[in-house]
Amino acid sequence: MQVQAAVAVTPYQPSIYNRHQFLLKRLLSLLGLFFGGYTIVHLLTNSFLLGGPAAFQASVDRIHALGPALPVVEWTFLFIPILFHSLVGWVVIFGASPNLGDYPLVGNIRYVLQRVTAIILFFFIAIHVWQMHHLGARIGGGQFDAERAASSVGVVFQSALWVPLFYALGVLSAAFHLGNGIWTAGITWGLWSSPAAQRRANYIAVAIGVLVMISGVGAIAGARGVNVEQARVVEDRMERARAMLNGEEVGSSTASEHVAK
Repeated sequence: MQVQAAVAVTPYQPSIYNRHQFLLKRLLSLLGLFFGGYTIVHLLTNSFLLGGPAAFQASVDRIHALGPALPVVEWTFLFIPILFHSLVGWVVIFGASPNLGDYPLVGNIRYVLQRVTAIILFFFIAIHVWQMHHLGARIGGGQFDAERAASSVGVVFQSALWVPLFYALGVLSAAFHLGNGIWTAGITWGLWSSPAAQRRANYIAVAIGVLVMISGVGAIAGARGVNVEQARVVEDRMERARAMLNGEEVGSSTASEHVAK
C-alpha cells in the first residue's frame, strides 16, 4: 500500500493593489486630475512665449511671486500627484491585458493608447524636470532661469532639432492621456455611467485634449521663435524695473539707461 505525501498548499495572497483596488483607482484618477490641471496651467503659461519675451517673463513673474509658497504648490499639484499616479500606473500597466488582436474596437484602442502614452509621459516628464526644473541643476540640468525666462527657454529649444520634436511627442501624449483620462475618470466616479452620457463626455475629453495640444504646440513654436539676444535685453530692463519698484539700488548709469529707454 503506497502512502502519498501530503502537499502543502500555499493560500492565495492578493497583492496590495488587488486588496485596495477600489481606493487606489479613485486616488489614481483624482491625483491624475490634479496633475492634469497643473499641466494645463503650465502649458498656457508657456504659450505666452508667442506674445514675446516681456509677456512670458511677466507670466513667470506672477507664478514666482508666490515666493516660499511656490514649492508647496509644486509638491501639492505636481510632484506628489505624479509620483503616486506613476507608481500605481505602472502596477496597472504591468497587469494590463490588451486584446486588440481579437477585438479591434475603439475602446480597446483607447485602452492601449492610454497605457502607451503613460509610458511616454513617464520618461518625458522625468527628462523635462531634469532639463528645465531647478531640481535638475545638481545633475547637469536645470537650464531654465526664472529671471531670464524667454532667453533660457529659447537657448534650450534652439540647441538641437530633437528638442522640439521630443517636446511635441510629450505634448501630443499629454493631450490624449489627459483627455481620455478625464473620460475614464468620469466613469470611475460614476459621473457618466450610461452609454449616452459617455458619448457626450467624449466631447469634453476631445475639448481638453485639443486645449492641451494647442497650448503646448504654441509654447514650442514660441520657444523656437525667440530671439535670444533681444529677449535678454528685454529681461534686463524688466529686472531693473523690478529692482526700482522694490526700492533696491540701481547704478546711476543703469537707471539712466532704463529711463531713457
